[in-house]
Amino acid sequence: MHVTNPSPSLYNEDLAPAQERRWGAFSIFNVWTSDVHSLWGYYLAASLFLLCGNFWNFLLAIGAGSLVIYWLMTLVGVAGVRTGVPFPVLARASFGTFGANIPALIRGLVACFWYGAQTAAASGALVALMIRSPAMLEFHQSSQLLGHSTLEVICYLLVWAAQLLIIQRGMETVRRFQDWAGPAVWLMMLVLAVYLVVKSGRFSFGEEIPRDVLVEATRDAGISTPPGSLPTLMAVAATWITYFAALYLNFCDFSRYATSERSLRIGNLWGLPVNLLAFCLVAGVTTTAAFHVYGEVLLHPDQISAKFDSWFLALLAALTFVVATLGINVVANFVSAAFDFSNAAPRAIDFKRGGLIAAGIALVLYPWAPWETGATRFVNFIGSTMGPIFGIMMVDYYLIRRTQLNVPDLYREGGEFRFNGGFHGKAFVALFVGMVFSSILPTFTTLLPSWWGLYGWFFGVLIGGASYWLMRRGDPVWSDGVPGVTPAGAARH
Repeated sequence: MHVTNPSPSLYNEDLAPAQERRWGAFSIFNVWTSDVHSLWGYYLAASLFLLCGNFWNFLLAIGAGSLVIYWLMTLVGVAGVRTGVPFPVLARASFGTFGANIPALIRGLVACFWYGAQTAAASGALVALMIRSPAMLEFHQSSQLLGHSTLEVICYLLVWAAQLLIIQRGMETVRRFQDWAGPAVWLMMLVLAVYLVVKSGRFSFGEEIPRDVLVEATRDAGISTPPGSLPTLMAVAATWITYFAALYLNFCDFSRYATSERSLRIGNLWGLPVNLLAFCLVAGVTTTAAFHVYGEVLLHPDQISAKFDSWFLALLAALTFVVATLGINVVANFVSAAFDFSNAAPRAIDFKRGGLIAAGIALVLYPWAPWETGATRFVNFIGSTMGPIFGIMMVDYYLIRRTQLNVPDLYREGGEFRFNGGFHGKAFVALFVGMVFSSILPTFTTLLPSWWGLYGWFFGVLIGGASYWLMRRGDPVWSDGVPGVTPAGAARH
């Protein structure tokens, strides 16, 4: 739909409802292959696989978690298809036309941090490949720049620039990149698994790895209960669900381009429960085979590829890891930050400039590499506020408005979503209440049980959403008695 007479402070072409919808089920599927198939995703999948203790526990925990992820992503995805708007604009319905900048900037801050972390991880795969050469190893050890080796800086800049090139060509280029990169990464993952299984001479699911080795290998996963126990399986499912917390917010940045709700659901079905189970299975089999071949548990795929005898396989693996990490950075971090920053100042910042700001912040952070320090605690604290934000937005869209949203007024300062000067106080009260239980109490006090933090995102969703619903009961849903409507042509063609 076209928005007439929008407020310049709330509108630009990138934030406007999507007009061209070319993302079919295959493109939606590849959003998830791009998001999951990364060095960080592999590490988490392999860790959780080992924590499950055996194959059947894995199917139970990861399978249940993946079904929940599918349901949650479909909730926010449908909102994106029906309205055609990105996350920060959708947030205006619950937080107010200007209040939405706060949850958007929270999401943008987390995205910038992880944008730098993922770029560093991808560049690390290149470094691991290059130092197989004695000359490069000597250069790596002898030359320093900005607190890193000069080789690390060069590789970081290369990966950083490659991502910038992709995103600056727009969302249609993002779609084409994902449609190519997703299958390529899957192919390389299978090659890696088959190579190690053949070399080990056995196909297994980790049951023969000694319990003490499992405990030691997974001690950094944040789950302290014994592998295979019921509390561990519950924690595995919760961790797997929480891993996608950021994308629950901004998946509508992508689903708004879907050709139909049917395409969205099919793409989500294959990309989430089916793809997630298969990816975790391949990660588990690869990790187990590597244990038999090298005599140690290697949870990072670049650690495995660094031990390859074949230069060709090592090169192929390194390039694949880079492509995989580019994919998740574009999906989970770059696109979100670009829209979030654009939403803060639409007249001055379009999608491309928002992306440049995100990339610039990641570049400025690199000399200090805060993702390698205790700063991750701060980012996880900020990131846990995404639970209450998600709860508030879904309650507003599905329970308060019954999916009927006055989309044109999302772009008008004096419209339905003006609330109090553009800020909706009840939404921010609910956000604070949710943050108390998802972030503040578990992070800074000992008032709650030690296991609470594992489920903090869930408590944030439930408490933030419930608080918002209780405060909104009895409120008029549409101001001035004018009912809001979702654009008729956006949802079901």
